[in-house]
Amino acid sequence: MAEVHGLDLGLPVILLGAGVVALPLFARFRLGSVLGYLAAGLVIGPSVLRVVDDPQVLLHVAELGVVMFLFLIGLEMRPRRLLSMKREIFGLGTAQVATCGLLLTLAGIAAGYAPIIAFIGAMGFVLSSTAVIMRMIEERGLAATEEGQRAVAILLFEDLSIVPLLALVALLGSHYGPVEEGARPVWLAVTIALGSIFLVVAAGRWLLNPIFGLLARTGTREAMTAAALLVVLGTAWFMQWGGLSMAMGAFLAGVLLSESVFRHQLEADIEPFRGILLGLFFMSVGMSLDLSLVVRQWPAVVAGVVVAMAIKSAGIFIVARLAGTGRQETIRRSALFAQGGEFAFVLYAAALAGGLLTPETSALLTAIVILSMAVTPLLLPLAERLIREEGPDPGRVDAADGLRGQVLFVGFGRFAQVASQSLLARCVELSLIETDVEMIEAAADFGFKVYYGDGTRLDVLRASGAGKAEAILVCVDKPESADRIVELCRSEFPQAKLYVRAFDRGHSLRLVQAGVDFQIRETFESALAFSREVLLGLGFDPEQADDAVEDTRRRDEERFELELAGGLRAGRWLLRGNIPTPQPEPFVRPPRSGAVVNVDAVPEASAQE
Repeated sequence: MAEVHGLDLGLPVILLGAGVVALPLFARFRLGSVLGYLAAGLVIGPSVLRVVDDPQVLLHVAELGVVMFLFLIGLEMRPRRLLSMKREIFGLGTAQVATCGLLLTLAGIAAGYAPIIAFIGAMGFVLSSTAVIMRMIEERGLAATEEGQRAVAILLFEDLSIVPLLALVALLGSHYGPVEEGARPVWLAVTIALGSIFLVVAAGRWLLNPIFGLLARTGTREAMTAAALLVVLGTAWFMQWGGLSMAMGAFLAGVLLSESVFRHQLEADIEPFRGILLGLFFMSVGMSLDLSLVVRQWPAVVAGVVVAMAIKSAGIFIVARLAGTGRQETIRRSALFAQGGEFAFVLYAAALAGGLLTPETSALLTAIVILSMAVTPLLLPLAERLIREEGPDPGRVDAADGLRGQVLFVGFGRFAQVASQSLLARCVELSLIETDVEMIEAAADFGFKVYYGDGTRLDVLRASGAGKAEAILVCVDKPESADRIVELCRSEFPQAKLYVRAFDRGHSLRLVQAGVDFQIRETFESALAFSREVLLGLGFDPEQADDAVEDTRRRDEERFELELAGGLRAGRWLLRGNIPTPQPEPFVRPPRSGAVVNVDAVPEASAQE
């Protein structure tokens, strides 16, 4: 009887298990998911446990995560918006790449490397990691801000830079290294690259929408998902064939579909694949680190990481300040872009194949890039702490100092802005503090004087008048920040009543246990009002709708009391679900006009209700 071999699921199970163990652990210490994935990959890679012997195979597959990530970013970029950023892309991006490349090249020459090797090593390090930076920007909610958009613009230019850099490496290799058989001439490579971009743009403008429209009319969801994956992967593959990066191809496809009526459907179809594959990419990068090389040449590796990141950060800082960027954004950008990136591996591999780098030098440069990617998630929190200690950019906003309002608002986003209106209608004197400089400037356009102040710091609360305020309204959008502010106010300013915006049910429970005077979940009352209007629209009379809302509110209050004593799982029976149960509902949908109702079929309300 022939032996049957099943699918070997050992490697996927190990990869997923490593991620499941590492991510919560690193999240617990607020080190970020990127560092967690890198550490998990290092542990199971060839340098430690050797579960995976060839990380390059996994890296090629995991690059699809970066491809899908860039596609989703492209979906958020309208072509008009992209054209409006041409100054940032080609001005700021060019200045940053050129300045940092020059400084790093000079440093490499000063360290004793030949000019060509120093140049290749420098330009590889200049190309920052799109995956690392975008993940950290996304985690901090900066993607939609002007600061986030400028970071995307610089990353786009760096992605574009890989094309001329690879062409230049091929040209240098033809003069200084062994001739590679079958290599394209430079003029042909440039022509094919430009032709690839033109064909992708043409297909995006005249083919994609009709094709997706045809598939949508069939009503087959699987076909739409398959088409979305085909567009992303097909465009990435085609651009790679044309000598460009897969990430750039995916981004371009996203931009071309950003104004399509199918944009949200595409985003929903791609999102599940993106997260897992992006995690695998970071794990494969961690596996690629050669620990034996790091141990053997640790002085050179450590010096390379420290010096390269310091020089690149200095170059970024200089360019940003000359461009008029605010000090806080400059500091954050200098920390974010301080590392090398995944395109360095491509550039170093091309230089190695062209005979411009020796295997030892290529491995050393690769180790420096990988370690810099691992250090960045640790460097950014230090930069953000420095920003918080410095306070706002000088001249842009006023710092809180000597405020004396009857009511102190800590955080002045959308929730606080609405809450302030009723108080202002009764001429209550308000003091407003916020940490988002852009929010402070925007609020000023609508007649609000908001001061810069971090409510998690005791000295800022004192300067904001918390010691004399009758009420402190904590309206920040981060639960951990709200908890810290509540702790400080309860211990230092007991005279003030404490009203807090809660993030979710668990946060509400913590706030009640902390002794606040009032807390409310940010979406609870608006959701009740929303559901009431839906009931009215469905034909229920106002009394029935009001009864339903009040019943929901009563159940929620009763459940909340049980949860205070027994935890979040207590009182779950009070929460209605849409799975059929023996318990009948007390409200009956009114019949449509002309319909006949069987009265005997209408159940009576249960005693429980």
